[in-house]
Amino acid sequence: MTQGAARRPIIVFDVNETLLDIEALTPFFARVFEDGRAMRDWFAQAILYSEAITLAGAYAPFGELGGAVLRMLGAAKGVEVTEADLRELKSITEALPAHPDVPGALTRLREAGFRLATLTNSAPAAQDSQLNKAGLTEFFERRLSIDAVGRYKPAPETYRRAARELGVGADALLLVAAHGWDTLGAQLAGCAAALVTRKGNAALPLAVLPPPDIVGPDLGVVAQRIIERG
Repeated sequence: MTQGAARRPIIVFDVNETLLDIEALTPFFARVFEDGRAMRDWFAQAILYSEAITLAGAYAPFGELGGAVLRMLGAAKGVEVTEADLRELKSITEALPAHPDVPGALTRLREAGFRLATLTNSAPAAQDSQLNKAGLTEFFERRLSIDAVGRYKPAPETYRRAARELGVGADALLLVAAHGWDTLGAQLAGCAAALVTRKGNAALPLAVLPPPDIVGPDLGVVAQRIIERG
């Protein structure tokens, strides 16, 4: 192995919104709530409550949490959420399509010699279903979930556990995510991080926090910048 190859980070990808397009959920929310914009409210609340229960010392799998948040939003908006609705949400979530830029970017990174893995808030079985149906499984040597530690990102334990699973220190990982709270968590746990500023996402310009090491509008640009940095 060359010295340059030895220094290459292992690239660890967030899954939902980073690799997979959650906008595919919008028609479901348009039907249930008569407003497709409710999808973003649901997703934001699911992330908020995942972090809240982690801080409070509790845990539930992300699929269960997502269903509970859907019922909560229904109660708040006076909309009946049925068991059939919950099953439909689960089915659509586990079959989200990849963003168009993802397969090409992963191919270029793999051909450049980078090791690739995932780290998601989703449970292992749900993640396996998602990546299989999106045609992305082949790219990743490991598919990791926070379920192993029972704490949601951005808790530092999640990133450090991923590093141990991959047989390296946290400083050997580069997390790629579409969410600033995720890249921030990774950096404060000792990893490098790249932010994909997909629609509705941006870096948090707060002086006491480190900016992402790499920023790009899509995964293709981020992948190219990773390759250029070696």
